[in-house]
Amino acid sequence: MTGGTVEMSMPMYVSPEQVMKDRADYARKGIARGRSAAAVSYADGILICAENPSATLRKISEIYDRIAFAGVGKYNEFDSLRIAGVRQADLRGYSYSREDVDARSLANWYAQILGQVFTHEMKPMEVEILVAEIGDDASDNQMFHILYDGTVVDEHDYTVLGGEAEAVAERLGAAWQAGQQLGPALNAVVGALSGPDRTLGSADLEAAVLGRGNGRRTFRRLERPEIDELLGS
Repeated sequence: MTGGTVEMSMPMYVSPEQVMKDRADYARKGIARGRSAAAVSYADGILICAENPSATLRKISEIYDRIAFAGVGKYNEFDSLRIAGVRQADLRGYSYSREDVDARSLANWYAQILGQVFTHEMKPMEVEILVAEIGDDASDNQMFHILYDGTVVDEHDYTVLGGEAEAVAERLGAAWQAGQQLGPALNAVVGALSGPDRTLGSADLEAAVLGRGNGRRTFRRLERPEIDELLGS
């Protein structure tokens, strides 16, 4: 152009490290705004309990015969992962055998999905999920805690997802004991979720077990009357 100047703006450079840090901070803040869930081994299986006053939106579900799923964070995101996991488990069980469906392979599959989204998408998933599998005895139980970036944590005895996870885990560690029956285990989890300043009742909770006495499909929801009875035990 005659008699004029053309200014070209340079795009702002953001280092890959800063991009990843920003995504991690975004995901962690979103997850922390939600309510926590926890899982513990007890004498006859695995107990999963979440603070969840909704009677219709489930955080805890069955994936397969001996496998359960729990999610915290954005409901629509972790529920889409749950549905995909059910399909993946059904496909593997149909293609091979039911015994070939296990929590470890499902956890790794979920980790790949979450890691791919975290690395390549603009917005990470604001979720943490749990894949738990009951074993023939307590030492064979498996609990895999999968983070928003695809990190898999192989947990033993108990684990806490979302919310104020560190504080809840500290309280749970002080109250949980190996070999507890279901009532004491549920009381330990609910006490950890509620903390010293609140009281949570059955109307505030969602709970389920993977129980060795439940037959082939080990997953069973605890209904509110049973939760009340167990909390009073």
